[in-house]
Amino acid sequence: MPHAVSQLRADRLTHSVKPFLARRGSRSPRCAGCRLLPSHCLCGLRPMVPTRAGMCLLMADIEPLKPSNTGWLIADMVADTYAFGWARTEVDPALLALLADPQWQPYVVFPGEYAAPERVVHAVQPDAAAPARRPLFILLDGTWSEARKMFGKSPYLAGLPVLSLEPDRASAYRLRRSRRNDHFCTSEVAALCLALAGETVAAETLNAYLDVFTYHYLQARNQQPVDPDSPAHQRLREAAETSAALA
Repeated sequence: MPHAVSQLRADRLTHSVKPFLARRGSRSPRCAGCRLLPSHCLCGLRPMVPTRAGMCLLMADIEPLKPSNTGWLIADMVADTYAFGWARTEVDPALLALLADPQWQPYVVFPGEYAAPERVVHAVQPDAAAPARRPLFILLDGTWSEARKMFGKSPYLAGLPVLSLEPDRASAYRLRRSRRNDHFCTSEVAALCLALAGETVAAETLNAYLDVFTYHYLQARNQQPVDPDSPAHQRLREAAETSAALA
């Protein structure tokens, strides 16, 4: 069954006035399940790790169309992943309903320096008044300038706590360039959030899945075959074994 990001991509394509062309390999057919070349398909390696946390992706206009988008990986693994296109002048009623759902405790994941101090938190803690609420991490998926615009021009996010991450490492993402070393791709941010929520196995699995996706993507770009025993594949297998042992 298509997940939230693939559904958003399909919806975005129906409203496109011209086809979206990736920078490289735009004329090559791609797998509908993982967006890679069929020769480098990733679908058989999709991890299944149950999580208590949920993910809500607010995606900039063409982000769902990019083959390098890593929000897709989150939706592959985290069952409760929701995806919405962002627009400054309108908001999807389904997004407002999700944020108001009492089962969730939403957190906007964004650097604390851009929020009022009273909104900023650095940990994921149960609400004393409603301890059963599950964390819902709202990830702003786009370029840095797009993410800042989403954060500043979305009134429905203004009353929510802002989870400011404090990673102890630099980003390992290699498919897009960033001007700042402290910028992480969306999948890496999601893994950091899962770790803060105490879901360390899911966090490690998502990071391993990103490594494998990156490896397959770059091998396809360089017209090189995939080695199923690469370090990235071994790491993902080890994460899957750990998850299975804890199930």
